[in-house]
Amino acid sequence: MTWNDDGGGRLGAAFFTPGTASFTDFLTAHRPELLSTRSALPPGVRAAPDQFPHGTTVLALTFRDGVLIAGDRRATMGNVIAQRDLEKVHPADDHTAVAFAGTVGLALDLVKLYQVELAHFEKIEGTAMTLNAKARRLAGMIRGNLGQAMQGLAVVPLLTGYDASAPEGRRGRIFSYDVVGGLYEKRDFHAEGSGSPYAGGALKKLFRPGMDRREAALAALQALYDAADDDSATGGPDLNRRIFPIVSVITEDGFERLPESETAALSHEMIEQRQTLPDGPRTTP
Repeated sequence: MTWNDDGGGRLGAAFFTPGTASFTDFLTAHRPELLSTRSALPPGVRAAPDQFPHGTTVLALTFRDGVLIAGDRRATMGNVIAQRDLEKVHPADDHTAVAFAGTVGLALDLVKLYQVELAHFEKIEGTAMTLNAKARRLAGMIRGNLGQAMQGLAVVPLLTGYDASAPEGRRGRIFSYDVVGGLYEKRDFHAEGSGSPYAGGALKKLFRPGMDRREAALAALQALYDAADDDSATGGPDLNRRIFPIVSVITEDGFERLPESETAALSHEMIEQRQTLPDGPRTTP
């Protein structure tokens, strides 16, 4: 993206004017039409239901070494499966990740803008934001999308991060939002999207403090499977197409997406267990 004063390829004055470390504020001041939060519909017009792809279930849970974030792969338009391999979980920076439910096109743009926002701040200020500041910055960006949310084009992200300044055992952190930018920190686990009541119920049953990465990944896959079992908009593991949920972790070493081979092996293990216990593992007394 370049803005020229003379058409000669040189940067315009906007790039040399002192201002904020926020890339979003920079765009708002100089090229607001490039913002994804700009209304796509005329005032007073509401989006027709089920005419835009929607992403559904995402979840997060803490574990011994940090925090895990995962999502199914399905996008729907009403009763139609719009996409089977949507990526709903993305790194925001080295120690932060964001997943989303809601209007897919706007969500993907919001994620990209948030990634640039964090990188821009770090380049301008010479240091990364604190995790609390990252959470508040995303809240402000969601609030900027309020007009579109009120027109039926809502985006509901889920933010996770590793906070090295937090007490030992609480460094994996989870933040949820509402459509007006309300910010809520969640302890232990949380789920968003149409399948979240079922995924959240499964995590309530399966979560325990101090799980290792493998145990946490299996719990996430079990929760997503329960969501797909009761919510038609959530997709379970597709063994024939080899499409599996995305599972990522954030630890002291940074963001890592579990290899597909690992996710596939855990999915097969889970499905084999379900042949004996169709409703999933039972809690021990």
